[in-house]
Amino acid sequence: MALNHVVLGLLAEGPQHGYDLKRAHDVRFAAARPLAFGQVYATLGRLERDGFVERVGTDQDQGPERVVFALTEAGRRVLDEWLADPEEPHRYAADELVRKTVTALALGADASRFLRTQRVAHLEVMRLLLAEQDAVTDVAHRIALDHTIAHLDADLRWLESAHDRVTAERNAS
Repeated sequence: MALNHVVLGLLAEGPQHGYDLKRAHDVRFAAARPLAFGQVYATLGRLERDGFVERVGTDQDQGPERVVFALTEAGRRVLDEWLADPEEPHRYAADELVRKTVTALALGADASRFLRTQRVAHLEVMRLLLAEQDAVTDVAHRIALDHTIAHLDADLRWLESAHDRVTAERNAS
């Protein structure tokens, strides 16, 4: 993920400190791994160094003093360019599922067992996400959830296809 750009996007909504940025990220991208505070502050440091964000004050809301950051004009330009630039479609050939399956095949291990076990794990996550989908009313959260579900669905189809190929190859031998 382009964390720099995501942080710029969060700051485009208004000045915030690192804690608020982390919380906003984790809510907005609920299906992603939560950000560590260290990631947020390291990203803010790079963005400040590059002139894309600036310190605009401090906030001490019943806790330690927190530095408040805001988007600069240069940061807004970088954000706008990122939003306008289409993403390069990825082939996902180096996905961990593919790596494990190919490695198992190369070593003569039971790739079929791995594929079946992985399918069960994927189905459980899919079940949970589909149940969550009905409760989501925020369009941004729904779009992110739909993307995750679509990728899981594609992985499930691949797992079945790969299992069929492995089984056919084993039976042909």
